[in-house]
Amino acid sequence: MKNVFKFGFLGLALTLGIAACNNTTSQSEQTADSLTNEIEQEVDAVTDSIDSIGSRAIDSLDSLAQ
Repeated sequence: MKNVFKFGFLGLALTLGIAACNNTTSQSEQTADSLTNEIEQEVDAVTDSIDSIGSRAIDSLDSLAQ
């Protein structure tokens, strides 16, 4: 009778462990997608900023040349 309870508890523990691992994987994928989008937005913003600085530098050099 003791072994029946031990095997039942072991089965329950394994089931919960596997369910927890599968749930974490989907959250990790969502987190990775979210971070990827956030990084892409930051890169786009920095690129726009660098482009604007470059165009201002070109404009100031053109004004000095005249």
